[in-house]
Order: sequence, then C-alpha cells, then structure tokens
Amino acid sequence: MEKAKINAAKEALKFIDDGIVLGIGSGTTVEVFLKLLGKKIRDEEIVVYGIPSSHQSHISAVKSGIKVVDLLQYPEPDVCIDGADQVDYNFNCIKGGGAALTREKIVISASKKVVIIIDETKYSSKLDRAIPIEVLPFAYRYVTKRLQEMAKKVELRQAEKKIGPVITDNGNFIVDCLIDIEDVEKLEMEINNIPGVVENGLFPSKLIDLMILGNEGGAKVLK
Repeated sequence: MEKAKINAAKEALKFIDDGIVLGIGSGTTVEVFLKLLGKKIRDEEIVVYGIPSSHQSHISAVKSGIKVVDLLQYPEPDVCIDGADQVDYNFNCIKGGGAALTREKIVISASKKVVIIIDETKYSSKLDRAIPIEVLPFAYRYVTKRLQEMAKKVELRQAEKKIGPVITDNGNFIVDCLIDIEDVEKLEMEINNIPGVVENGLFPSKLIDLMILGNEGGAKVLK
C-alpha cells in the first residue's frame, strides 16, 4: 500500500504553509509525509516549525529540514499530522503501534486542527485491534491484573532486536490489550483510571478534525 500512503501524504501537504507550527505524529505514513514535506521546504524555501511526538519523528523532522521546537515554546500547534493503526467510520482511532501514543495524544490534544492520514486498509466499520497501553514498569503486574478483568487477551509487548520488553520514549512498558470496544470514550477513561496506566491508544473522534484516506488511485478528505 505504499502508493496509497504517498497519496495520503501528498494531500496532507496542502495544510502546510510558510511559518506553520506543525505537530508531528509517528508511523510509516507520517514518515512518507515528512520526506515529501522536506522536498516542499527545499523547493519552495519555506520555514516549518515542528513538534515531534517521538525520537523517530524528531530524527526524520531534522532530516527533512523542519525547525524542531517544543510545546513549551509553542503550546498550541497550528495543525497536527498523524497516522493511525485503525480508524472507524466515526473517526475513532486506535494508535500506538509504534509505542508513541502518550506523546501523540498530548500533541493532538494541544493542536488547533488534527489531520489523520491513513491508507484504506486501516479504515474499518469497527475498532477491533488490540489497544496499546503505556504502563509504568513499577505497576506492571498490578495493571495487567486489572486489565485481565476486562480483556480477552493481555500481552506485554516484546522488543524485536533486544531481549525483553519494548521501552517507550518515556521509559515505560507497552501492554497490548484485546477488549471488546462498545463506547470508545468510556473505555478510554476506564483504562486511564487504573493507577499505573500512563495513557492508552484509544483516540476518540472528538480529538480528530478530518481524515485523509489514501488508496492506489488518489486520496479522499473525510470530515
């Protein structure tokens, strides 16, 4: 679906103007967007200020020629461009496949406008993927015990190229939790109310302004 990601990313470039403060999400589609944005910055000689949500997006932003800033300097970014692991028809999202969900939710919540860019394979009538949950290591056993009371499956995410669990940019664990999702906002609050949970990967539609859905032939802007 690389062409679909490129088409979604190209459409997102229309939201970028000279001098904009950009909230930068994480993920493969955002990486495509940042490469294209780098070309736009060079070709049009514009200045873009960016607030990355992960170490990876920070590195990619610097490579693209974005002037990296933070929320202390710019507490209300003009627009945030981010991806998602799954989006339902009401714009509710599951995010956190890259383990950057906490900072992503902070940047999204702070931004004036939020644009989610995805390829069509991630657009679904119902959210049914596992929900990533960032957990303090100190509270891991307690939190998983509480999660097992509401979930079908609870798994500590394991790293692929190191021994042991994935460690987030904040120094925490990621627990992937398969739960039947009926009310996104209610479930988001229930999970976050467990002591030791830092944040979870449910992003209710109230956080999202519009969606760019890429496919092989182009991209649709959904509001």
